[in-house]
Amino acid sequence: MEVLHPRCAGIDVHKDVVVAAIRCVSEPVHREVRSFGTTTSELMSLAEWLEHHHCTHVVMEATGVYWKPVWHLLEETFELVLVNAQHVKAVPGRKTDVGDAQWLAELLAHGLVRSSFVPPARIQELRDLTRTRKQLVRELSQHTLRIQKVLEDANLKLGSVLSSVVGKSGRAILKAIVAGETNPEMLAELAQGAARKKRAELVEALRGRVTEHHRRLIKLHLGLIDTLEVAMKEVDDSVGKTLEPIQARAQLLTTMPGISDIAASVIVAEIGVDMTRFPSPGHLVSWAGMCPRNDESAGKRRSTRLRKGGTWLKTTLVTCAWTAVRKKDSYLKAQFMRLKARRGAKKAIMAIAASMLTACYFMLRDEQAYKDLGPQHFDRHDTSKTIGRLVKRLEALGCEVDIKRAA
Repeated sequence: MEVLHPRCAGIDVHKDVVVAAIRCVSEPVHREVRSFGTTTSELMSLAEWLEHHHCTHVVMEATGVYWKPVWHLLEETFELVLVNAQHVKAVPGRKTDVGDAQWLAELLAHGLVRSSFVPPARIQELRDLTRTRKQLVRELSQHTLRIQKVLEDANLKLGSVLSSVVGKSGRAILKAIVAGETNPEMLAELAQGAARKKRAELVEALRGRVTEHHRRLIKLHLGLIDTLEVAMKEVDDSVGKTLEPIQARAQLLTTMPGISDIAASVIVAEIGVDMTRFPSPGHLVSWAGMCPRNDESAGKRRSTRLRKGGTWLKTTLVTCAWTAVRKKDSYLKAQFMRLKARRGAKKAIMAIAASMLTACYFMLRDEQAYKDLGPQHFDRHDTSKTIGRLVKRLEALGCEVDIKRAA
């Protein structure tokens, strides 16, 4: 088998130790395995050792977050390749750290590894911020639900009257409850805006049995919600600063129905803005885990389920897709209705999400705004199929159809 990289190395990365195997088959020929710590000084020694033997390419597995310090320290000197551990499994029953490092070096030398997508440093920073923001939103909703649980325990039906128990009206009422107010009439007077029109309902909903234990829990969760909201504000400011150099590219995505400013920042953080990393939009959709798997044996398709993974991007696109299909007279809604009738809503919405990601690929690659193909696109695309489908439908209803082409 042809050797593509005569001087390369494989690194097996762990939390406290990395095992590196050098494979040099050009003069001077050298093979060696060494173990290094994961402190900065040890990793610098690893870099010097690899450089001393004139290694040009280095491969490592994506193991949690432990590969990142090694990557950052070596990326300026060597051509690095990050691989999925599932793609480079060695022979079963012969697994050791040394064997893993040597096996990685062997695969790299012959070009048998497929590099994973590692975005630039700025995109990595943006990705960390958007993922942190999503986690903060999740924690906010959890504490809101816990407040709702405490209110139900006290038989206060505030959530049945107000759309949000932590909105302006809800928060004012909750703070009064924490302060010791129990009179439903006085609590209902704290409602603001449109909630004031529901005064009679609020009075009835606020008749309950509130104990000191309930007040203590509500105060605790309100304090945590305030803290999380301050943290979210800081994250949003950081996202805005990090996004500034590529703000125009992110704004292009918002021209597509269903994609907000926040969703656009998440998409850019996950896939970057340089689409040359993906040979085609199909590769991007496959990388995101949004296309059916190819599992065939003996001429039979065994499974078409989506693979697990890519949850950060996938969930965002599915949420955007549900919003996009609500827009009337649009291509995405027409596509959704066609697929829903044959495959069901869940598969249809995943197809819409994949279509949106495909559009994002071309929008970022060509720096063009979104152009809707219109709800009649499928009818125009293949007129004969549309006519045949409608004729079959009419015949199924007991009609005789005589087709005449218009002049």
